[in-house]
Amino acid sequence: MKSAGRMGIRYMQKLHASNVPKELVEKGQNRVIEASLTLIRERAKLKGELVRALGGAEASTSLLGVPLGHNSSFLQGPAFAPPRIREAMWCGSTNSTTEEGKELDDPRILTDVGDVPVQELRDAGVDDDRLMSIISESVKLVMEENPLRPLVLGGDHSISYPVVRAVSEKLGGPIDILHLDAHPDIYDAFEGNKYSHASSFARIMEGGYARRLLQVGIRSINKEGREQGKRFGVEQYEMRTFSQDRQFLENLKLGEGVKGVYISVDVDCMDPAFAPGVSHIEPGGLSFRDVLNILHNLQADVVGADVVEFNPQRDTVDGMTAMVAAKLVRELTAKISK
Repeated sequence: MKSAGRMGIRYMQKLHASNVPKELVEKGQNRVIEASLTLIRERAKLKGELVRALGGAEASTSLLGVPLGHNSSFLQGPAFAPPRIREAMWCGSTNSTTEEGKELDDPRILTDVGDVPVQELRDAGVDDDRLMSIISESVKLVMEENPLRPLVLGGDHSISYPVVRAVSEKLGGPIDILHLDAHPDIYDAFEGNKYSHASSFARIMEGGYARRLLQVGIRSINKEGREQGKRFGVEQYEMRTFSQDRQFLENLKLGEGVKGVYISVDVDCMDPAFAPGVSHIEPGGLSFRDVLNILHNLQADVVGADVVEFNPQRDTVDGMTAMVAAKLVRELTAKISK
């Protein structure tokens, strides 16, 4: 993925070196951006119209893929995750019913508006400032089609910033966030990259998009991570004290007094015994059932969510982590849709 991204950058450098007028380049980029947003807009309209015509849905989950991996500090494989998650969801090895009894083949429960064409945008020379805005705008296009609510398939964790920003701005105020992860992802600018997957929650908190941020499953945190947590008033629950915190975390009530609750699940929140297909393997994590207990028992109006950092290039031959990520998506769908 880094090489593919560099190809797009080199292409733009060649254009500049050939003295192609800047205005001409920008016009081309704008056409690619508009085409990208038009695709998401029209698919969201189609799915929204279908859900409204069927009736009876107060909130309906809609999948949006963001195959972005270049802001990862180690491996870029998460860019390949959205199609693998979808494949696992519908592979036929299990039925389409969630644990709480919701039927995923009912479009009032789940629809899919496709992917933001990240690589095509980068190939056109779109930089990260504009790319993050395009991701935010894509999320807002989904939310405009009431009762659709976004469940975003990453991608690395950098995508959470533009997604949360969009959800907060569209709803008109801050939200509460439940963040499950081995890492706090709250560096100010990891390796000098303000959009690093290790800095997404710093951007969210400094932007005022979250009132309350709970981070669960943390077991790889340094001095800066703790200092940033204190700076932003983050509630960090580390795995070393999980046995003491379990009862509280499995009975959370969030979102009172704000616009709703957003859930961000980094697949590496789980112990690698359950999810080996991640870029940053950190032993000593949550079990899959720990994660489901937290999600199932959460009392909240969930207005959006993401599942990030699944790396198909590190998965087992039989796609074990893809199935884990797919089930997370299924159970989050059940939590959002009503």
